[in-house]
Amino acid sequence: MFKKKSFFERLTGGMRIKPDENYESDSPESSDKEIEAQKNVLSEESEGQLTVDVYQTAGDIIIKTMVAGVRPEDLDVAITRDMVTIRGKREEERSVSGEDYFHKELYWGTFSRTILLPQEVEIEEAEAVEKHGLLIIKLPKIDKDRQARLKVKNG
Repeated sequence: MFKKKSFFERLTGGMRIKPDENYESDSPESSDKEIEAQKNVLSEESEGQLTVDVYQTAGDIIIKTMVAGVRPEDLDVAITRDMVTIRGKREEERSVSGEDYFHKELYWGTFSRTILLPQEVEIEEAEAVEKHGLLIIKLPKIDKDRQARLKVKNG
C-alpha cells in the first residue's frame, strides 16, 4: 500500500524508500497494479504541508518557511497566543500540457501548517515578512515577569 507523499517529497520529487527495499520505477517486475496505484497517489488532489524552522531569541519566537512562488495576498497567517496557522496556495501556470513534461516534481496547490508555540506570544505585536520566497514570522513572547504599577484615581 502506498502512503501519501509529504509536502517535501512532492516539492523535491523525493520518495520514501525502506532501507531493505530496492525501488526502480522502470523495473519490468513492477506490476500494472503497482504502476496504476502510484499514478493514483500522485494524482490525488491533497493539501501540502509546509516545512518550518521554529526557534527563539531572548524576546521572540521566530518561524521561517519557504513560500517561493506564492503571492503575499495568497498567504493567510492566523495567530493565537499559543498557535500559528499558515495557509496558502501556489498557482501553476497551465501553459504546458501534461504530455509535454519530461519531469513534473514541483508542488502546486493548497498547503497549510499549524505550529503549537512553546509559550504564549503577543499577537498584536507579531510581524510577518516575505523576502525572496522566505516567510519570516516574528512573535514577541509574553513577559510574565513584567510588572506595571497602576495609579489609583480618586473617583
